[in-house]
Amino acid sequence: MRMRPTLSWTPAEDLPPATTDLRPVAEALRAGGVLVLSGAGISTESGIPDYRGEGGSLSRHTPMTYQEFVADAQARRRYWARSHLGWRTFGRARPNAGHRAVAAYGRHGLLSGVITQNVDGLHQAAGSQDVVELHGSLERVVCLSCGDLSPRRDLARRLEEANAGFAPVAAGINPDGDADLTDEQVGDFRVVPCARCGGVLKPDVVFFGEAVPPRRVEHCRELVREATSLLVLGSSLTVMSGLRFVRQAAEAGKQVLIVNRDPTRGDRYAAARVALPLGAALTTVAEVLGISGT
Repeated sequence: MRMRPTLSWTPAEDLPPATTDLRPVAEALRAGGVLVLSGAGISTESGIPDYRGEGGSLSRHTPMTYQEFVADAQARRRYWARSHLGWRTFGRARPNAGHRAVAAYGRHGLLSGVITQNVDGLHQAAGSQDVVELHGSLERVVCLSCGDLSPRRDLARRLEEANAGFAPVAAGINPDGDADLTDEQVGDFRVVPCARCGGVLKPDVVFFGEAVPPRRVEHCRELVREATSLLVLGSSLTVMSGLRFVRQAAEAGKQVLIVNRDPTRGDRYAAARVALPLGAALTTVAEVLGISGT
């Protein structure tokens, strides 16, 4: 039986209220040294739904766990059928105003770095440099046997060849690039092995139930230590992979600011949570700072 990962939390009644005042965000950016931590909410305006917001994919979709992917060949068949179809749509997504604003902040020297929990590559497509992909990227595929890394486009071509005519209509697309398909739609979809050793292929992303590589975590911790403040954009901070950096910043006395329409698990650590749509909010801040190119 497929079990749902622990992906929710209950907001405490004593959480500080949200605001629509963007001045703290503008002031932090004006001071410089801001580390951005982004989540799925920054990509919703690019057509990629988030997990937990209104209409979020968790209401209809249980993400694949690492344990299930490794142990069950049929689960891998379902995953790759859904991911292959989702990749066609996911790959067409383009950066939105929020991504472009973050890139503009970076070009003007206001940021110390960008950590993203997203696997969509949209920060880089918008022009952000040296982005740390905390949960990996759908652009790459890794072999679980030999460790070979290869471009996703190569796998997409091989899957197209192995599954000519595969074109079911998906009910939706999810933040991990996984399309919603029924088992009937998956049918006898053919999974291809590693071209080098014949092993099992997996997207180079951190699945639920899988640990973020320790060296990557330590790199992010160092970025937090070097930053003057932490700006969280579009993340509920439900999972510890992102929340730990908020806690680290707060414990070090660094200002934490959150722009997210819904309450987050990190609100108690924040100087303020701004409840506004990200694209408009970040563009407004850029205008206040006199930054162009968003």
